[in-house]
Amino acid sequence: AVVSTQSGHYGRGSQTEHTYFSGTRVERDFVEAPSQMLENWCWEKDSLKMMSGHYKDGTAIPCDLLEKLVSSKLANVATTTCRQLVFGLFDQDIHTRENADTAQCFSNAHSLVMGNPAPQGTNFAAQFGHMAGGYDAQYYGYMWSEVYSEDMFQTVFKETGVLSPEGGMKYRTCILQPGGSVDAFDMLKNMLGRDPNSDAFFKAKGFA
Repeated sequence: AVVSTQSGHYGRGSQTEHTYFSGTRVERDFVEAPSQMLENWCWEKDSLKMMSGHYKDGTAIPCDLLEKLVSSKLANVATTTCRQLVFGLFDQDIHTRENADTAQCFSNAHSLVMGNPAPQGTNFAAQFGHMAGGYDAQYYGYMWSEVYSEDMFQTVFKETGVLSPEGGMKYRTCILQPGGSVDAFDMLKNMLGRDPNSDAFFKAKGFA
C-alpha cells in the first residue's frame, strides 16, 4: 500500500503550459487523492494476482487466502478513520489560537473522538511533522482527498474494470494531465460526469 501511495505522488506527469501547475501543484485538499486512489489496487483480486506470488516458485496466491486478504481491508477501519479525525481537529485547534498547549489540545481532540485522553506524559505533536511541513491548518485534506479518491475509483475503475485501459486513460486525461491548471472540483466533474459526492467513501469504510 505504501508503494502504491507514493507512486501516486511521483507518477503524476502533467502536461501544463506552466511548470508551476505541474505534478502535485494542486489544491492541498486534493493533493492526496491520486495516491490514495492507487491504494485500492492492493485490495482488488485482479491486481493482487498480478503483483503477488510465492517467493520460491512464483505460484499464484491461493483463492481462499486471496478472499481473506481482500476481506481484511475493513479491519480496524473505524480506528484508523477516527485517528485521522483526531489529527485534523487538533490541527484546526492549534491554528485558531494565539497560544496553544499542544499536548493538552491533542489530548482534548483524542478524548472527543476516541472517548479517552492521550496517554499522560506524552506530546504527540512534538513529532507530528505535518504541522511544520506544509500541512499546517490543512491536515483535514487527507480525509477530504479520500472522499474524492474513493469516488474516482468506485465510479470509474469499478465500472470499467480495475485494469481497464479506458478507465486509465480517462484518469490520465482528466486528472493527471491538467495538474493544477484546472480546479480540482472541475477535474473531478470531468472524470465522473457529475459533481463528486461522499457515497463511495462511506461504502469503502463499510458504513453503507
